[in-house]
Amino acid sequence: MGDDADVDADVKVPGLEPTFRHVDDSDITWQQVKAIGHADGSVSSVWEKWLAFSPEPQYLSLYAKWDPGVVVRRHGHYSPHVLFVIEGDMWCGARHCPAGTHIELPLGAAFGPFVAGDNGTVLLEVMMGDPRSWGADPEIELPEWLVDLRSRWLADGESGEP
Repeated sequence: MGDDADVDADVKVPGLEPTFRHVDDSDITWQQVKAIGHADGSVSSVWEKWLAFSPEPQYLSLYAKWDPGVVVRRHGHYSPHVLFVIEGDMWCGARHCPAGTHIELPLGAAFGPFVAGDNGTVLLEVMMGDPRSWGADPEIELPEWLVDLRSRWLADGESGEP
């Protein structure tokens, strides 16, 4: 291994400075990323504010609020992922996660399902690479004659016909 001066020269970028964000910055808005309708007509949602979303190196840092009782299916991500429970509580599978809980998801692992507690949950999440997720639950097998539309999204004005 080289000395510290060699390492500094390899990674140091002159003029590059830290970026500071605050969850109340006017350009950081809440996004409803998941909504679950209930039989009584109510809706539970997951809301996120993306603090940093970088293409190179790829990562996503976000502040999230989960409504009480919201459920997020068991899943994994295409990168290591860290969650930190700031307020409230939630369940990750059979594990209770009160405020102060740190959850590390290594690349290739799955976690959940998640269930937000009675007062909801506030989280800080960081995905250190591709933030997209993959489902950990087994897929159903449809008959060959039935077109699978589960991944199809409709744009405004589309009829929904395949």
